[in-house]
Amino acid sequence: MTADQTTRSDGSSDTSRTAEGSPQDAASGSVQDPSEQGRSVQDPSVQDRSVQNRPVQDPSVQDPKGSAKGASLFWRFWSATTISGVGDAVTTVALPLLAVSVLHASSFEVSLLPAAQYAAWIAIGLPAGVIVQRLPLRGTQVAMDVIRAVAVLSVPVAALLGVLHLAQLVVVALVVGLGTVVFDVGNSTFLPSIVSKEELTARNSLTSGSAAATQMGGPAVGGVLVQLCGAAVSLVFDAVSYLVSAVLLRSLPRPAVPTSPQAERESTLALIKEGWHFVVRHKVIRLCAAAATLVNFTLGALMALIPVFLIRTLDAPASLVGVLIATEGLGSFIGAAVTTTLANRFGSARTILYSTLAGACAALLLPLAGSGWSLLLFALGNVGVGAAAVVLSVLARTHRQTVTPPELLPRVMATVRFVSWGAVPVGALTAGVAGTLLGSRGALWLIVAIGFLTPLAMWTSSIRGQRDLD
Repeated sequence: MTADQTTRSDGSSDTSRTAEGSPQDAASGSVQDPSEQGRSVQDPSVQDRSVQNRPVQDPSVQDPKGSAKGASLFWRFWSATTISGVGDAVTTVALPLLAVSVLHASSFEVSLLPAAQYAAWIAIGLPAGVIVQRLPLRGTQVAMDVIRAVAVLSVPVAALLGVLHLAQLVVVALVVGLGTVVFDVGNSTFLPSIVSKEELTARNSLTSGSAAATQMGGPAVGGVLVQLCGAAVSLVFDAVSYLVSAVLLRSLPRPAVPTSPQAERESTLALIKEGWHFVVRHKVIRLCAAAATLVNFTLGALMALIPVFLIRTLDAPASLVGVLIATEGLGSFIGAAVTTTLANRFGSARTILYSTLAGACAALLLPLAGSGWSLLLFALGNVGVGAAAVVLSVLARTHRQTVTPPELLPRVMATVRFVSWGAVPVGALTAGVAGTLLGSRGALWLIVAIGFLTPLAMWTSSIRGQRDLD
């Protein structure tokens, strides 16, 4: 799970775990200077600018937001991402279990897998926004699905040939991560083009809830598959899910892509800098990005520590490991289900404040777990961590999508995820070193303590006195 995901808190996604409406009127060029209203003649330069900044759109898609066609597009989009997410959740369990049980990897070696996967955000996180803006969005997403399917399939093939090595698992994790970077930025850009601003929070909650459901069921299925047919063979399920997702996405029309001749002429570096400056100069987006970064550092560390902690410290069987990891998905599902209600009742700013504090407190239960019935402490703590991460992810992502100009959205999304998801590999490697020095339980206590930096940052910020994010 990632804040701003899918995940683990993208929230992102961050969809993921990854928290993004866009000003649709600005995208269509329908907002005028009040001084121009009621006049029959406009300044030609104003007309030209509105035409230049109008989204380039497939003729078959005419303002789908709120229409039956828009609903059909959303559900196909949702199906593709959900099916792919099920396979991802299986791999979340299969890869580390393969490293631990078959290759006998150490704590630090296991930490290399999530580190490699999320290091992709550091490698291409910033240019990903420009890639999404300049390449055909639908074709790019399909290509990313196919690339990830081929990478994952290489693992059971290597196992069958008897040449599987930890280095290959690390490379596969990196390739999958690179594909996921571009794919997730594309998804975050696509959604506001088919969903109205009023529906955006609910649709983001639905996609996050679906991701949580797959995250909840996927690891449990993965644990059973690993026990029945082996970790390597279970990865075939993930590869098939990517291919099914590619077929569904290929059936979608090309979405609207806000662009302008000026953006086409600018260099990649200039476009990246424009997105970066928007993020760092917007006080709320900057604050939420910092919070997501702290959350994702903690979640990256937990991804690296939990398999080792459950298998070696608590001596849990593979099938139970999958169930325990899946409790995070249960928490994410709960968080996604209540986010809209909480935001409407208490305000988005207040909801973020209390959810980050509750998540940090829930994490205290993780290192208290032991064998037998005390494993329930781990499950409860994992539920709380997952719920808090998704609440932050959905509300922060919706705010970004609402206040960011459409032509900047891919680059703003990429910038935030570059920073926040880039913390995942740092957290994973930190946990690997801490686990080697302190043992898995001692390392868990250290990471849980670091997790309280997130509510500390939010409660000492300007949003403490606000009801809603502005």
